[in-house]
Amino acid sequence: MYSDYHLHTEFSDDSEYPIESLIQDAIRLGLEEICFTDHVDYGVKTEFGSPTARIYKGKPVTNVDYPRYFDTIKDFQARYGEQIQIKAGLEFGVQIHTMDAFHKLISTYPLDFIILSIHQVDDQEFWTQEFQNGKTQAEYNRAYYQALLDVVKHYKAYSVLGHLDLIVRYDEHGLYPFEEVKDLICEILKIVIQDGKGIEVNTSYKRYGLYDMTPSRAILKLYRELGGEIITIGSDTHKAEHLGAYINEAKEELFKLGFTHHYTFEKMKPIAHEILIK
Repeated sequence: MYSDYHLHTEFSDDSEYPIESLIQDAIRLGLEEICFTDHVDYGVKTEFGSPTARIYKGKPVTNVDYPRYFDTIKDFQARYGEQIQIKAGLEFGVQIHTMDAFHKLISTYPLDFIILSIHQVDDQEFWTQEFQNGKTQAEYNRAYYQALLDVVKHYKAYSVLGHLDLIVRYDEHGLYPFEEVKDLICEILKIVIQDGKGIEVNTSYKRYGLYDMTPSRAILKLYRELGGEIITIGSDTHKAEHLGAYINEAKEELFKLGFTHHYTFEKMKPIAHEILIK
């Protein structure tokens, strides 16, 4: 199964990739299944159409236009369904104080797949260094994983954890030792496995020039040692050149680590696909 399970389109405030263009590009690339996972980040973003939305690079910073998003996906599922499987998902940037808003959202719209990500803590962003400022490298790394642990203890409406070690991408002090945060990561993974959830391999590590995979091979090994099986693979596409990138390479790396399957989802249920290395 050649699938891409982390895609952002014109419906995300940080992407301008037309959703139909992405579908057509996916078909040309030979992708068999795609899942749209546009951004929802309560706490730091207003709802679509809000007159109070802040403007960044000429575009309102808002969550997804939900009715139009799901109607559009449904339309394209009917139009392109014989050529490619199209699934409806979202990427949730969850914080402890925003969980109720996400529960309300999922009770309103049908979803195949949800990525749970930690994009900010206490409404402080990582990419701007707002969260890291005033903290030592040890403090902000442990605070990031503690926030993720706190969320997975209480929030269960998701499919996989997205780019689990995302803080690495925005760590200006270099790679922080895995052993220093292993205790928190181990607790996180145990809860994920117990809850029947999974994690993703996010192939954007290649374009960001990171030291390792996302999550790292150390995390992936630990996940497998603890009994974890459910893994999706996604490119974190925001532009056409990202689509489907390094998906097959990620499968090869997972196979080397002892994983035999990757997963897709339908109506929030995981579907296993054997990793076949040519």
